[in-house]
Amino acid sequence: MIEEFLAHGVRDVEEALRKAAAAEVTPRFRQLAEGDVVEKSGPHDMVTVADRRAEEQLTVDLAALLPGSVVVGEEAVHADPATYEAIRGDAPVWIVDPVDGTRQFVNGDPGFCMLVALAVNGEVQASWTYAPMLDQFAVAVRGRGAWLNGQRLVAGSPEAGADVEVATSHPDYTTEEQKRALLGLGVEGVKPRPCGSAGLEYLAIAKGELDAIAFSWELDWDHAAGLLLVAEAGGADLTLTGEPFRIGGGNALPFTAARDAATARRVAGLLAAGAA
Repeated sequence: MIEEFLAHGVRDVEEALRKAAAAEVTPRFRQLAEGDVVEKSGPHDMVTVADRRAEEQLTVDLAALLPGSVVVGEEAVHADPATYEAIRGDAPVWIVDPVDGTRQFVNGDPGFCMLVALAVNGEVQASWTYAPMLDQFAVAVRGRGAWLNGQRLVAGSPEAGADVEVATSHPDYTTEEQKRALLGLGVEGVKPRPCGSAGLEYLAIAKGELDAIAFSWELDWDHAAGLLLVAEAGGADLTLTGEPFRIGGGNALPFTAARDAATARRVAGLLAAGAA
């Protein structure tokens, strides 16, 4: 069933994302009214009416594309945390972030995107990353490559001798132990910077414009789509203990994803040294 869907249904997901963006997200860009934005856990964790309505529409449309599938969306989990457990279940699961980079969206910055991943038995099979205001649509299918606006993505490797640029977690989302690990990146030849939209940082790696990320949270709607995109572009990911990132949780944090395996090992090693 999944193979058949991946062979014939990938474009249908793209259409569902474009539909949700056109109906609920882009009309509200730089047009949010008072009361359209609410803080969740703090000033860097917000939700807007666009997030909620786009997720509601995607939940209906994606479930209809694949009978027997379930949807795990960021806003639904915020309302009922038990919903997240479906990622660990047997049914195919759509993992949805309706607006990744809500802070950017609220501030009128086009650097946000919409993320969808399809996972089966704990393995992401396909992913979709759509940045509507940037006119960028990336798709990855396990074993079949990664594509941006129809062009094949190849992450490549950092230029020899150049600083390795690493996008890192905001301090608000790190424990003291994780902060120490991230301090391991403060060495010559590595250039850490704060991350923006997680989905767009993964896309930047897949495009070869960013060398790596080092993130300290593991909520799958932020990572599932991007990790497959990077992997299918030739990149790699590792957790603090040197294992690949697992959706569903239980990872040793922080973790990294990078343009190539050598860079992933280098960043993971620096994180481990910082945590020691």
